[in-house]
Amino acid sequence: MEINARIEEQLNSNPVILYMKGTPDFPQCGFSGQAVAALNAVGKPFAYVNIFEDPEIREGLKVYSNWPTFPQLYVEGELIGGSDIVIEMYHSGELHKVLGATDEVESAE
Repeated sequence: MEINARIEEQLNSNPVILYMKGTPDFPQCGFSGQAVAALNAVGKPFAYVNIFEDPEIREGLKVYSNWPTFPQLYVEGELIGGSDIVIEMYHSGELHKVLGATDEVESAE
């Protein structure tokens, strides 16, 4: 499958997806860790792709998004930005709005 098609499939399959270095439980850079912390604080589930495990995605996404650095957060297929933007949006409350988060705890049932 061509790289852009793979990226689009991931974006279409996951309402919120973070392309990051490492995993949410073990981020392998501070910027990825900050983005994960902001997303966790909002409390909405998100998918992730460890770009270290998929070099084709790592390189292809830079071209696809025209964004050279990681992490990259996408919501509903749209690039939101990297960690600085995610952190800024978290502090302003905009991240909650974009993710449709509420203060209510969702049931896992």
